[in-house]
Order: sequence, then C-alpha cells, then structure tokens
Amino acid sequence: MYKLRKTRKKVTKSHVYSTEVGEMDISNSNERIRDQMVCHKLGNMSKPVMGPGSAESQLSHDDKDSQDETTVIKLLSPRTTTNVPGGEFNPNSDCMRDSSQILTPPQLSSRMKHIRQAMAKNRLQFVRFEATDLHGVSRFKSIPAHFFQEKVSQGVCMPRGYLEVMPNPKDNEMNHLRATCFNSDIVLMPEVSTFRVLPWAERTARVICDTFTVTGEPLLTSPRYIAKRQLSQLQASGFSLLSAFIYDFCIFGVPEILNSKTISFPSSAFFNNHDQPFMQELVDGLYHTGANVESFSSSTRPGQMEICFLPEFGISSADNAFTLRTGVKEVASKYNYITSFFIETGFCNSGILSHSLWDVDRKTNMFCSSSGTEQLTITGKKWLAGLLKHSAALSCLMAPTVSCRKRYSKDRKDPKESVPTTWGYNDNSCIFNIKCHGEKGTRIENKLGSATANPYLVLAATVAAGLDGLHTSDEVLAGPDESTDFYQVEPSEIPLKLEDALVALEEDQCLRQALGETFIRYFVAMKKYELESEERDAERNKFLAYFI
Repeated sequence: MYKLRKTRKKVTKSHVYSTEVGEMDISNSNERIRDQMVCHKLGNMSKPVMGPGSAESQLSHDDKDSQDETTVIKLLSPRTTTNVPGGEFNPNSDCMRDSSQILTPPQLSSRMKHIRQAMAKNRLQFVRFEATDLHGVSRFKSIPAHFFQEKVSQGVCMPRGYLEVMPNPKDNEMNHLRATCFNSDIVLMPEVSTFRVLPWAERTARVICDTFTVTGEPLLTSPRYIAKRQLSQLQASGFSLLSAFIYDFCIFGVPEILNSKTISFPSSAFFNNHDQPFMQELVDGLYHTGANVESFSSSTRPGQMEICFLPEFGISSADNAFTLRTGVKEVASKYNYITSFFIETGFCNSGILSHSLWDVDRKTNMFCSSSGTEQLTITGKKWLAGLLKHSAALSCLMAPTVSCRKRYSKDRKDPKESVPTTWGYNDNSCIFNIKCHGEKGTRIENKLGSATANPYLVLAATVAAGLDGLHTSDEVLAGPDESTDFYQVEPSEIPLKLEDALVALEEDQCLRQALGETFIRYFVAMKKYELESEERDAERNKFLAYFI
C-alpha cells in the first residue's frame, strides 16, 4: 500500500507536464465547449458548426451580425508551414512569430513541447491569460503554471464587464448583444504562438487570448477578433499587410508624500544618459517577448519618448503595441517612474500606424512601382483614397477621447468644427504621410491615431477603409504635383468634437459593416457614457490611473 500511494503521488505530480495536447483527460462538458471552439475559422461566414451533443445557441433576431459574423471558435488559430525547430525556445523565430497561420495538430504538439521546456527552464510559477479591453488596456487572469496545458483546451473564464468596460449599461444599449447578458462570463482562449516568458515579471509568462461567449461564439465587441477578421478579408482579396506602430509616451517621477495631507504631483523626468538603463531594459524586454524595437528616442517634450517597432505581417504589429502598453508600465515601476500614453492638455502622444500593402505571398510591396519611381502605385492611390474617404469615422476610433482630439487643431488660430484631411509625400505635417525612402519601400503613415487608441481597432479600421478604396475607387488619386487629369478625391473633414466624430462613425456604412453592427453600437454607447462623466474621468486619468 505504501508503494502504491507513493507511485500514485508521483503520477499526479507529473501529470500536467507528461501529457501532450490532445491526450489530456477532459470532462464531457469541457470537451463539448472545446469541440465548439475548435471548429472556428476566421473569415468563415457560414453558420456555426456545433460539436457533438451541443445545443444550438439562442441568437437574437434583431442582430444584424447574426448572418455574417456568427462563427464557432477555432483553438488552432495560428498557421505555419514549418514545425518549431529543435533546440532552445526562441520567441522571435518565424514559426513562433506568425500568428496569422493555422497550426496542424503535430505542429501544436511540437509548440507545446517547447513551451513546457521554457516553463521548466525558467521555473515559471504563473501564466497570465491576457486580453484587451476596448481601451487597449490589458485585462488578465493569472493561473498556476502547472495548470497551463489544461487551460489551453478549456480556456479561462472572466466576467464580461472587465473587457467591455461600461458600468450600468442601459437595456436599449444591451438588447442587441446575443448569447449571454452583459453580466455573464466570457472565455479567454489562448493563442499559443503568443506565449512568452515576461522579463519584467518574476517567474511569470503571458499568452494573448481571443475572447468568446460561454456558448462558443466569438465576442463581437473584441477588438482583436475584429482586427483578425479584417486581415482575413484582406487576405481573401489577395493582399497582406506589413505594419508597425510608432508610439509616444511620457515618463513621470513618482509622487512623494510630503506629510499626511499633501502629495506632490508627478513631474516629468528630463531624459538623459542617467535614465538610459530604463529604456535599455524596456527594449531588451520587448525583444524577449517577441516585439522587436527598431529605434527609440526622446521626443518634443521633457520626459516624452518615441518608440518605433520593426514592421511585421498580420496581427503581430498590434500584439506588439499591446505588449508595450503593459510592459512599459511594469519596467518603469522598477526605476521609480510612472509612464502614460494618456494625452493631457498641451501634450500630444501620437500612435502612428506605418503600413504597406503586399501581395498574399508577402514578396512584393504593392505601393511601390517596378520602375523604381517614388510615387504611389495605382493600388496605393486607391488604398489612400479609401483612407481619405473614411477619415472622419476613422478619427473616432483613433482619437477616442476629448483631449486627444485637440491635436487636430493645435496649429490653427481660427477654431472651427472640423479640419481638412491632409496628405503628402515625405511630409510629417500631413495626416497621411507617404514615405518613399528607406529600405522598407513606400509606406503610408496613418497619423490620425493617438497613443490612447486601441491598436487592434486602429489596425482593423485602417484595413477596412483601405479595402473599400481598393474595391470602390474607379478613378485614380492625383498627387500634389501630378497632372490635373487625375481625379481629385474629396476627403472627409475631421470633426474636432468627439460627439461629431461619433455621428460620423454611425453614418459610415462601410465601417459599420466591416467592424460589425454590434461593435459600432456598443462603442458609441460607451463613448456617450464617457462624455456624460467627462469631468470625473479627466480627473481620474490626469495622473495615469487608467490609460497606462
């Protein structure tokens, strides 16, 4: 009996690390949910295929997304053409980076093997299951590391309100949300290609998750789901997107308590050589999480920094920006700094999306002419025409707060209700700046965005507007110095007030259809709620309490 108990204890202790994916003993109820989720394919607009023995979801009849957006979750969302190479776990290898491809079961098993090796090597205690809320802030649940493999199949539950971040929603704002109510749980399903050991958190790793209802449907308000769906539409049109975010953020000194009643306000740190270790540790940490930084520099104001990522294909660029928004805060705390992307009056923290359109094989930049000329190609001009056409609605998603919209009129002496959308070649003052120099080839910098915008929504909306330009622009956009024989696209004006931008978003039928009726209605309702409590929220965010 003593030997039997001893053997049983050993088997129990080593069970999690000895099993492969697909060999785990899962209860019938968990397996039913998993079977629903494994069937999901992004871009598949057919009706849900439910797992054996599962009941059909109850969908509301007034939801306009019910026919074109209802899919069942797919666990194996990354796709790759090669297995993870043997040897040491490398988060920056191509097969670990590419989250736009689908893994076969053997490839998933190989990847899980490398994850287990990394967990053992780093003696990990916890794994964060992270998802983005509508503001782009990380919401996560941490689990003990020995449960990770089990949770890969089952997912982790989280209250829905954590991600949709609008307290006390009104009935008329919620009646279009199907499957479950606002106060229900959602399920975080990890995308294993995003598993990384966190350099700035002791014995902790993280994995980025997609979000689903408990009935197995994608959460239609999920920014990452919306971005992946738009990238799928882009691929179906024969293109892929190479993009990178360029962020400004501010560094502040930690407040000091002078006495029991007085707290000093944080003051901006003057960045110099003494502060270099902070940025060095941040950049090195980002590299080890798979986010490659191309450059960093001090910006226009004391304590303001700019960080530029290397461009990547697919969803990875938004994942990198999402990682930065959490990582910079955690590294800063080690140096007694506070960092913020929030835009206070007088500051302009921008969040630029630099991007170019490539063929589906990712070999040819479709913005560059084969003749070597620096002007945009016909494809590039149509893409730009779509951005110009939808710039008013785009601005609502990319400058989503009252204070960050002030940057649109900072150089104007005559205040108006809107400003024109500008574009040009190699002109950093333009909202859409076409850069034609450097080894990256021709690319467009979308400078509508502020650093407070959700990077997944920035990516999704840019793709949706560009695709509309490709599909609907019959004429060709003329450059500033080109012949007047070309058609001059009339860009939409950018509203300076958030209220007017919300109207523009609601009236933009292209973006409503692309991003989903459910998301648009909820996003507008959330922003209207924020406008009602603007004064309180401004004070709350003044010193970095929320918009990290």
